[in-house]
Amino acid sequence: MAGIIGRKVGMTRVFDENGKQVPVTVVEAGPCPITQIKTAETDGYQALQLGFGSRKAKRAVRAEVGHAARAGVEGAPRLVREFPMNGEAYELGQVLTVEQFEAGDRVKVTGTSKGRGFQGVVKRHGFAGRPGGHGHPMSRNPGSLGPGTDPSRVIKGKKLPGQMGGARTTIRNLTVVKVDGERNLLFIKGGLPGSRDSFVLITK
Repeated sequence: MAGIIGRKVGMTRVFDENGKQVPVTVVEAGPCPITQIKTAETDGYQALQLGFGSRKAKRAVRAEVGHAARAGVEGAPRLVREFPMNGEAYELGQVLTVEQFEAGDRVKVTGTSKGRGFQGVVKRHGFAGRPGGHGHPMSRNPGSLGPGTDPSRVIKGKKLPGQMGGARTTIRNLTVVKVDGERNLLFIKGGLPGSRDSFVLITK
């Protein structure tokens, strides 16, 4: 179940065979060389380690350069991530591209959501707030936080104001609308977590 690492380019729209517009996110995905193959015998689990992009020589650590060189990859990748592997046959140094996907495939995409800073419960959790007919000095506060006698404390997990976004987010069951092998582009229906130029992990 190998996947691919990509970089969000932005959103646009494409038209299907019926002329209906489909909103898509364009992802520059791969090529991703395999920098390490982890097995149950040596590492205790099965996974593929993929690299994406390249770093400037002056910014690369010698250990990273040497690790990539063992796989036959020149220079150090900019990003290295692992993907689960279930019995598939891969070779060290093999390059994975968008060709492993086809239009109509269902994928899950993992990325880091946009950071929103400290937000209240109305924006963070979708609270309705108080009625706005005559105004209220605390119209967007969360209201009562729970019983005062027993247990006389705020229950753990209560939806409260706090830091919003900037967290690892996965969206499942997205559809690949189009694959552009020449430009290493994937067109995925809908929005993906993160801002433009952020990295995402795409898995079938």
